[in-house]
Parts: sequence; structure tokens; C-alpha cells
Amino acid sequence: MFEELDKINTRPKPFEFYTASELWTDDFVSKKMLSFHLNEEIDVASRKTEFIDRSVEWIASHFNIGEGTKIADFGCGPGLYTKRLARRQADVTGIDFSTRSIQHAQEAASSEGLSIKYVNLNYLDYESDDRFLLILMIMCDFCALSPEQRRHILSKFYNLLESGGSILLDVYSIAAFEQREETAKYEVNLLDGFWSPNKYYGFLNTFKYEEEKVILDKYTIVEATRTRTVYNWLQYFNPETLESELTECGFAVDQLYSDVAGSPYNPENTEFAVVAKKP
Repeated sequence: MFEELDKINTRPKPFEFYTASELWTDDFVSKKMLSFHLNEEIDVASRKTEFIDRSVEWIASHFNIGEGTKIADFGCGPGLYTKRLARRQADVTGIDFSTRSIQHAQEAASSEGLSIKYVNLNYLDYESDDRFLLILMIMCDFCALSPEQRRHILSKFYNLLESGGSILLDVYSIAAFEQREETAKYEVNLLDGFWSPNKYYGFLNTFKYEEEKVILDKYTIVEATRTRTVYNWLQYFNPETLESELTECGFAVDQLYSDVAGSPYNPENTEFAVVAKKP
């Protein structure tokens, strides 16, 4: 028992483990995640409807979205952005790890008669002969990737973009990092039964890596028949560190904003967004 508890409370190296499939492909958890996506009143898996509408209005205006504009949404979830952009006659592709979310997105598009290409895949593995004018990665997905994965995805974006094309992504700020604290928590059916339909014992260890500006929420879920650990990593950025990663992969930073709705940049915000261009 001591060894098991010691393992639960052990701090791994930053991004040492990658367990994205536990969130996006587990049947029970993916159902919970989809319900969060579709809840219009909370900012959990997706942002509130009012913000998404405002964000799409700004994206359409800023990038001059119109008929045939080729857009790829990496981590599209149930299609909340893709369907709104397709309504503007854009040529949209959505890529997502969650089969459940992709199925919902396809059904929603079909019900509106929207032609949207959906790909059920870990977006790190996505390849295409298509070339896009705009690539989106929204809801701070970029922060969940390791440094190697971020270089990989940015190189992929560069290759998938037309010359002069842009990426729009948002990230958590250093101001948000400063608000996080290390904690250790234990609870029966942690997060109100989020992890399983069966009784379980849940441990949450939050580790803060000051030098790397990384936070880990480490969940250990103990059920009668299995024990699993889910690592939720988040990288936090300032404009200089984000720009360095973008320029290393060939991008030129065009503009910073406080969010993906084009609000003016404020360094005190917990998130910020960037538009970067392929020359």
C-alpha cells in the first residue's frame, strides 16, 4: 500500500507521459466530455455560445472568410466552430481524436445540409494534400502538447498552409500560471463520477514546474478491476516564448490578442491568442 501511495504522489518529469486517449477515446469519459462541449453555459471543453458566435464573427471578418475559403480546425470537437464557418460557405475540415464528438459533428452538419469534411484522428497524425488559408487550434489545445509535439504540429501547420496563410491559436498566460498552486486531493468518485460509471477512488496531484512554466494535473483512478493514471499537462506562455516557437518553425507573428474573438491584448489576462503567418 505504501508503495502504491508513493507512486501516486510521485512527480514525473515534464511531459514524461502522454495519455490523451484516456480523455478522448474512452467511451464513458468521451460521453462526459461531449456533454461539456454542448453545455452552452460553461467554459469547460468548449467556450460559451455567446463567445463562440462573437469569435466566429471576428474570424470571418479578420481573415475575409467567404465562399471556398479553405479552413482546418485542429481539435474541432463536436463542430461548434466548423459548422458556423461552413454556414459562411467556407470549405472546412475538422480533425478530432474523439469518435463521439466527430459523430455528433457529422450528424449536426448533415441536419443543416452543410458540407464539412471530418477526420477522426489524433491531429498529430493528420496528413493531407489539401492546402489551407487558415488553420485554427482553439481552447488552448496547443498548451497540452510537449515541446516536441508542438514543434511537430507547427511544422505540420506550415506544410499544410498556402503561402500567405495564417494560424490562429490561443494559449494560457504566465499570469494564469502564477495563479496555480500545488495540491494533493483524494475523493471517492472524484469530479462527481467523471471518470467511470462504477465506484472509484480518485487522487488528484497538481504539480507546478517553475522553470518550465508547466502545470500537471495527475489523476489516479482506482476501480475494483483496474487502476489508471491520466496526465493532463499544460504549458504556459509569455508572448516571447510563444513567438520563439513560432519563428523557429518559419512563422511570422502578425498580432497578439487577448482571445480568439480579437479583443485587445492584455498581459494580465489568463489567456492570449496569436495570429501567425506563413510568408
